[in-house]
Amino acid sequence: MISYVTLGTNDLERAAAFYDKVLAVVGAKRGMETDRFISWVGPSGGPMLMAMKPHDGNAATVGNGVMVALAADSNTQVDAVYQAAIEAGGADEGAPGERGPGIYAGYFRDLDGNKLNAIRFGG
Repeated sequence: MISYVTLGTNDLERAAAFYDKVLAVVGAKRGMETDRFISWVGPSGGPMLMAMKPHDGNAATVGNGVMVALAADSNTQVDAVYQAAIEAGGADEGAPGERGPGIYAGYFRDLDGNKLNAIRFGG
């Protein structure tokens, strides 16, 4: 259903270094790349995550209420994604833990302030 998610950035090189580190934890690798955007895709294909300079030339800003959830295979992988984000300069928005029956997630913001989480459903 989802083809890709775009997160705005004002510094593509900095965003690329952040997402290279964070998304490697879930097996994602760079896909398409131009001077305006970089995409990453998971090992089974599917939806891409893209860091992109805004097309209108204005500064990228954070969308209130917008969040991207990264699928994890285990609670350990949630922990690892969260830790990679923090080590890469991201900000804590809620350490990994149970969020309800069968839900384990850790929340963080990237270097541009975009909110993401790593999440595992079930088990």
